[in-house]
Amino acid sequence: MFRNMRRVKNEISVEEAKELLKKNRRAALSVHGDDGYPYTIPINFYYDEDENKIYFHSAKAGHKIDAIKNNDKICLTTWDDGYLVEGDWAFYVSSCVVFGRAKLIEDRQVTEDKARILALKYFPTVEEVEYVIKKSIDRVQLVAIEIEHISGKKIHEK
Repeated sequence: MFRNMRRVKNEISVEEAKELLKKNRRAALSVHGDDGYPYTIPINFYYDEDENKIYFHSAKAGHKIDAIKNNDKICLTTWDDGYLVEGDWAFYVSSCVVFGRAKLIEDRQVTEDKARILALKYFPTVEEVEYVIKKSIDRVQLVAIEIEHISGKKIHEK
C-alpha cells in the first residue's frame, strides 16, 4: 500500500526514524484541505512509542480540524538540523515521514493527560504546564495520529 523508498541507499531504519519522532519538537502536518488542495502546517507534537501514536493539540475549530473531519488520512514529516563533516559544506540531514489517520479525542481526561505530556516537552516547568492546562484545557482539541507507516532517510545535501 505504501511505496518503497526509491533510493534505498538513503533509507534509515524504522528505529532511527522513530528516534527522530522522539527527539524532534516540530513537524509539518499535511491534510486534505479545501477544494482538494493539500494543507500543510507546522505543529508541536509528541510520539508515544508504546501506543504507536503521535499526539498534538489544536483549537476546536478551524481549517485543520475541518480537514481531519472530512478525511482523516494525514502525512507528517519531521527532520533534524543535520550535521557537517569536517571539510564538507553540505549537510547530512535525516527525516521521517509518517502516514496515518488522525482521530479527534473527545474524552476530557484523556485530553488533559495527553496535553500535559505534550506540554512537558515544551514548557520549562511543571508549574507553567499546570497553569496553562487549568486556564485553557476546555478550548483544546487533542488529536491522535494512528500510525500506519513510518519511513526515514538521510541525505547529503549536494
